[in-house]
Amino acid sequence: MNQAKDRRKSGNPAVRAAAAEQVASGAEPRITWRNWVGGARLRTLPLAVAPVAAGAGIAHMVQGFSWPLTLLALAVAVFLQIGVNYANDYSDGVRGTDEFRVGPARLTGSGLVNPKRVLALALIFFGLAAVSGLVAVALSGRWWFLALGVIAIIAAWFYTGGKRPYGYAGLGEVVVFIFFGLVATVGTVWLQTDVRTQEEWFAGAGVGLFAVAVLIVNNIRDIPTDRLAGKRTLAVRIGDRASRILFVVCLLLPFAVPAMFGFANPGMLLVWFVLLLVLPCILIVLTAKTPRELILVLQLTSLAALAYGVLLGIGFAF
Repeated sequence: MNQAKDRRKSGNPAVRAAAAEQVASGAEPRITWRNWVGGARLRTLPLAVAPVAAGAGIAHMVQGFSWPLTLLALAVAVFLQIGVNYANDYSDGVRGTDEFRVGPARLTGSGLVNPKRVLALALIFFGLAAVSGLVAVALSGRWWFLALGVIAIIAAWFYTGGKRPYGYAGLGEVVVFIFFGLVATVGTVWLQTDVRTQEEWFAGAGVGLFAVAVLIVNNIRDIPTDRLAGKRTLAVRIGDRASRILFVVCLLLPFAVPAMFGFANPGMLLVWFVLLLVLPCILIVLTAKTPRELILVLQLTSLAALAYGVLLGIGFAF
């Protein structure tokens, strides 16, 4: 117990000291636009763009591509991702999980912002995602997508929200694979065309594995603090070494897709260039000893996910 208290005090000492001083003086915490942008975690947005790009390419391949519907699908994915990020900030903050963090300060956990403001912002972005989805459904006439949208928002909230968040039970990777891989990719295709292909499922799986890899490396970095917070992520459950091996598998398996469809789609050759980002990520993860190195891998993997989704879409389209 004393160790946990010491760790809480060590996390973000400068931010906590400044917030405490402002509270003691009766002054309002000074919040800048950088704090709010940081809370959106823009580095995670490639995970929202990648499946839409891949799905749009497949829609183009079957001659069903639509710019308005693709952009609306992109809006849904991006707004939902930002909403998830603010919701996680709120839920982890009020739960006390972020008191153990040693990385960048969160809005709620740092004490800089009233938690209700963070929650309100999360709900605003969920609302924007819902409105974008409603417009897309109205244009496409595929009203059953409304049920899918409701499920996606519920899944986004209960990642770290509610009494029993699945992200605390080691199920985050499974849900990320489903929604940021299969659902987002296949959904983008189905929103635009009635043609059903095997390509959309394989592409969704490939993009989803990249999203899983991003979450894994993030959780590898947080294994010590998540254990203190009682957050039983997959990385905590299987351990550091097994998590690093799983990360490597998740980065290499997606290249089965260009290998399978490369003969029919010569443009798939472009996807192999993503290995220029993937191989350094693998090397660093297998040898990393500090959180700073894993943060670099997190950034590179997000960029690799974006490149993979975009190039995969181009490979299918042309």
